[in-house]
Amino acid sequence: MKTILPILSRCVALLLLALGASTASAAHIAVKLVAESSQPAPGARSAVALSMTPEATWHGYWENPGDAGAPVTVEWALPPGVTIGAFRYPVPERLIVSGLMNYVYERPYALIAPLSVAKSVKPGTRLRVTGKLRWLACSPTICVPEQGTVALNLVAGSGAVQPAMRQSFDGWRAKLPLPLGQPASFEKRGESVRIAIPFPRGRPVAKPYFYPSTDGVIDYAAPQTVSRRDDRLIVETKAARGAAMPQRIEGVIAIGPDRGLSVVARPGTVPAAGVPIAAEGEEGSGGSWRLFALALGGAILGGLLLNAMPCVFPILSLKALSLARSGETDGQARREALSYSAGVMLSCVALGLLLLALRAAGTTAGWGFQLQDPRIVFVLLLLVVAIALNLAGLFELRAIGIGDAMTRGSGAKPAFWTGVLATVIATPCSGPFMAGAVAAALTLAPVAALAVFAGLGFGLALPFLAIGFVPALRRRLPKPGAWMNRLRRILSVPMFLTALGLAWVLGRQAGVNPQVMALGAALLLGLALWWVGTRQAEGKARSWLPVAPALAAAAALFLVLPAQGGGATVEGAQQAEAGEGSDARFDETKLAALQAAGKPVFLYFTADWCLTCKVNEQAAIARPAVRDAFAKAGVTVMVGDWTNGDPAISRFLEAQGRSGVPLYLFYRRDGGVDTLPQLLTPGMLTALAA
Repeated sequence: MKTILPILSRCVALLLLALGASTASAAHIAVKLVAESSQPAPGARSAVALSMTPEATWHGYWENPGDAGAPVTVEWALPPGVTIGAFRYPVPERLIVSGLMNYVYERPYALIAPLSVAKSVKPGTRLRVTGKLRWLACSPTICVPEQGTVALNLVAGSGAVQPAMRQSFDGWRAKLPLPLGQPASFEKRGESVRIAIPFPRGRPVAKPYFYPSTDGVIDYAAPQTVSRRDDRLIVETKAARGAAMPQRIEGVIAIGPDRGLSVVARPGTVPAAGVPIAAEGEEGSGGSWRLFALALGGAILGGLLLNAMPCVFPILSLKALSLARSGETDGQARREALSYSAGVMLSCVALGLLLLALRAAGTTAGWGFQLQDPRIVFVLLLLVVAIALNLAGLFELRAIGIGDAMTRGSGAKPAFWTGVLATVIATPCSGPFMAGAVAAALTLAPVAALAVFAGLGFGLALPFLAIGFVPALRRRLPKPGAWMNRLRRILSVPMFLTALGLAWVLGRQAGVNPQVMALGAALLLGLALWWVGTRQAEGKARSWLPVAPALAAAAALFLVLPAQGGGATVEGAQQAEAGEGSDARFDETKLAALQAAGKPVFLYFTADWCLTCKVNEQAAIARPAVRDAFAKAGVTVMVGDWTNGDPAISRFLEAQGRSGVPLYLFYRRDGGVDTLPQLLTPGMLTALAA
């Protein structure tokens, strides 16, 4: 019966589809055909999508439905010169009903297919695309075959994509499995099928599960065990009864929520099982808890290292020295330390909540996502300029604990807002341990992910927390005096340098004109703050009035700045693609071709707002010795610029278990891939070339 029941279920599903009992107007799964571009360009390729929205408690099926069910079928009626390829399915979910395993979608999903228009089609030609669809919609108690006709009215044109449609397609593509790029192997041992899937040992994976698109190879309802051995995921499960092993097994290995890799496995040797990874429902004894512990530890260590960044160090230094002032009691020191830590950790958790909400909405945001918006960079530029002028002694701002309140004032409120400020200006940075920790957090449950972001804040607050709670550390700090005012002014220098860096980033993102306008706004703000300082020295009431017109001008500029960059960074990438630069622009197709040809590739991902990236580029990647070594060894250098938030790069980073930059990969001639640390040296790169 266990063998016959799935066969009968599949036959019944196909029979129901053939009968077509329900129409789209009364469908339990609403279907809509959507074009990425309403003006597809002749000679180019765009995409169409079937947007599928099941009713509550209903579900649709993956391309291989499992023991029961049926996938979507379509019969196209296309105008001359138009072709539509096969649909790509997102990573499915599992549903067991009466002992039968179903590969399904219980939430809204989309199938994406390439649409091509021949070069011979003249611009302005109207293109009517229609398709007759059949699909199966099921609830826990009943299955209903549904059908309907979908249509699109297109016009051959420029291929332009509207921003809203680009966002929708980017969100749908983010849930498609990405090509693994390396061959897997499988073997049948007794009644078991074992598959070895290449997967770097340092990259996180959560609740892995292998979905076979090759039918009749494994027992779908049988449990799977997944383990890690070196740089392989080892999948073990029961073979289908009487199955003859094919020459290749295709499928998808899920590595996290809505994330997966397309796998092609051929007969070969499979290593022994390694360290087990917890299956769904077993997190308390296995891999998810280990992943959480590693992510939390990396976040704490990464947050601790953020204190050395030039924009955070001045604030931390002055706040720490404030605890050394005479008359400070242990209780006051502890209260200030706790308030500062609360400001830091709550800000990190709020940032984590925003990041998780954006990703749940379908965007591919990662750490530093807000800096891909030139308007946010502009706001940070003004904030850092104000802090630098404050540290230079131009004016005082006691409300949030900078300047005079930082060195001579006291209280929990200033300490709290100083912690918030330190977090805000630390967000452009991504240092060692942090990128991997944040990426791992995004594969965990929301509560665990927020705990990791809180750990990041704890690491950032840890030095000040230690000074507040360990009197011996405070006693080692220099005694307060006039030298503190000199130090405060010296520490304004790295803040001015940070402002200069942000201005450079803005110019790279939005172009020269917005950069000049932003510098003008910063100059106007500086003049207003100088006036404020003068009024404060004279003891005048409402000393902050001169800031109002400067803030109004800044708000007006904020409204006219573009939300997405389109300046020099994009132009530089286009030059690289055209061969005018020394590095090739990141392109997955070109990368795959180079790998297939057995050529070594050094691939790195960067952003103009990433300090660690810029340091590595100047100190290691751009060194003449490294470039000469790469040239002699025939190493292709490929760069992915994430300054303006390229969705293709976001998806690639996610496939590597990362949510931000930097990321450095070296593809060897033998097909292996090395993930390099986030701090590079010239010797490390020349050794790879050798």
